[in-house]
Amino acid sequence: MVRALVYVVVFYIVSVLFLVLGSWLLIAPRSWAMAGLAAHGRTCVWLLDKIVGMGLEVRGRENLPDGPVLVASKHQSAWDTFALVPLLHDPAIIMKRELMWIPFYGWFSAKFGMIFVRRDAGASALRQMARDAADRVAAGRHILIFPEGTRREPGAPPAYKPGALYLYDRLGVPCCPVALNSGLYWPRRSLQRYPGKIIVQFLEPIPAGLPRREFARRLEEAIESASDALVVEAAQAADPPPVPADAAARLGLHADA
Repeated sequence: MVRALVYVVVFYIVSVLFLVLGSWLLIAPRSWAMAGLAAHGRTCVWLLDKIVGMGLEVRGRENLPDGPVLVASKHQSAWDTFALVPLLHDPAIIMKRELMWIPFYGWFSAKFGMIFVRRDAGASALRQMARDAADRVAAGRHILIFPEGTRREPGAPPAYKPGALYLYDRLGVPCCPVALNSGLYWPRRSLQRYPGKIIVQFLEPIPAGLPRREFARRLEEAIESASDALVVEAAQAADPPPVPADAAARLGLHADA
């Protein structure tokens, strides 16, 4: 817990320094600002390893298609929001519009060309999201969406929203599902950080043009089955992290939390 608290302090100091000392990037070319965002992600992942002993393993890089692609990732932790950035090409992340009003963070998110969504705007928000995503796709960028819309505890029942399905239907690009186990080592709503190895797994891409129902089924099955397998793998490690009780019961594991 001491190492976890040290990391929390260091993480916020580093993030503030990146935002404040890098504020000049707000008037620089967007590519420079994106390079700074990727550097922040790599720095925070490196610090996690050195302070907490939380490493990173990336699997299936060969499954990430060349060119524009919709990347649909499991979302378990705040870790996902910065650590996935250096793994993708110029990613445009789908994020809630309220974040745009946070000083520096929101300003930079707009500078990065992220895609903001008004969750209270219903169908019109989906249409605007698709228009903005099409613009980013035309520029050759990766589009990153968390299909469940918010962080979910590892092993929790899936709760997929229509956003990823809508984008897939409108963009006409393949979708690369992503499984991960970050929530075991960086739990949501907790200051605890556990040593071990976060695994990010790029899964076999789903080709463009499938019927909506078929795409939805394949996406959820791919992400959920692979993410469950990563939970089981972590639980069987020499120094396993705590596994949420509901997930442990469903997967036949010993519950530690």
